[in-house]
Amino acid sequence: MKISTHLLFDRGSSQMSNVQSQLTQSQAQLAQGKQIINASDAPNQAATIQRLKSILNKQDSYQSSLNTIKARLQGEDSTLQSVSDLLVRAKEIAVQGANDTLNAGDRKALATEMQALRDQILSLANTKDSNGNYLFAGSRVKQPAFVETPNGSPEYRGDQTRMNVRVGDQRSIPVNRTGTDAFVPVARTDADGKTSGIGFFQVMDNLITGLNTSKGPDIRRGVGELDDLMQGVSLARANIGTNLNVVDQQSSVIEDTTLNLKTTLSSIEDLDYASAITKMNQQMMSLEAAQASFAKVSQLNLFNYIK
Repeated sequence: MKISTHLLFDRGSSQMSNVQSQLTQSQAQLAQGKQIINASDAPNQAATIQRLKSILNKQDSYQSSLNTIKARLQGEDSTLQSVSDLLVRAKEIAVQGANDTLNAGDRKALATEMQALRDQILSLANTKDSNGNYLFAGSRVKQPAFVETPNGSPEYRGDQTRMNVRVGDQRSIPVNRTGTDAFVPVARTDADGKTSGIGFFQVMDNLITGLNTSKGPDIRRGVGELDDLMQGVSLARANIGTNLNVVDQQSSVIEDTTLNLKTTLSSIEDLDYASAITKMNQQMMSLEAAQASFAKVSQLNLFNYIK
């Protein structure tokens, strides 16, 4: 079989080109620290990498939602703690006002302090979060939860809608709270035995009126109803605490999931520098050997064999 000079040159050039391409690929991998530079290098592996990154982005979104929910829940809990403290003081005033040894002037002084407590609680009921949304207005977060009325007690103007936010593939958590969940109305039975719901602030306003007018029965009724108000706030705080525990547990799940995903992604995407450097050195040696061999072969001619 005859081997032409052209064939020798062609094979030599092709061999050096292949080794040079492999060396360039290795250098690019080392520069970026990645196994795959272009998706065409390993389509299946590239598709797996994109899928894992998509899942990781979703986990980041879930964690961001959890952070928002946690901040809101902490704001609600802090607000209701303040309300609870004020109700404790209101109960002390009501018990003091129910004492028969007090005169009308003493009870009016207590009514003045009770009014200040009521106004402060109303302000807390209309607390906003860091985004300017009202905490206790249900889904109507852009308007105050409780609004003063011209001839009556403040009324709840929010709604009863509970909005859930997805924080996992199979998990959702409520992100808002209605005003009547935290500032719970009480059941009042009148002289005829008829029971009706009385709003949170109407209970306080009736008690204030009772102190101003020194009506013992109204004051004593208010003392009992304040216990109901305090219990409602305590139950709301207990519910918030439960939700905070759920948030912490879900955050832990997401952290574990994210760690596992990142570990898997790293094993597929990230470069093993020790192996890559060894491989590149081998390719450089192969290229140098191919270049040296090609240089010697290219210098051969018929006269080398005649000698």
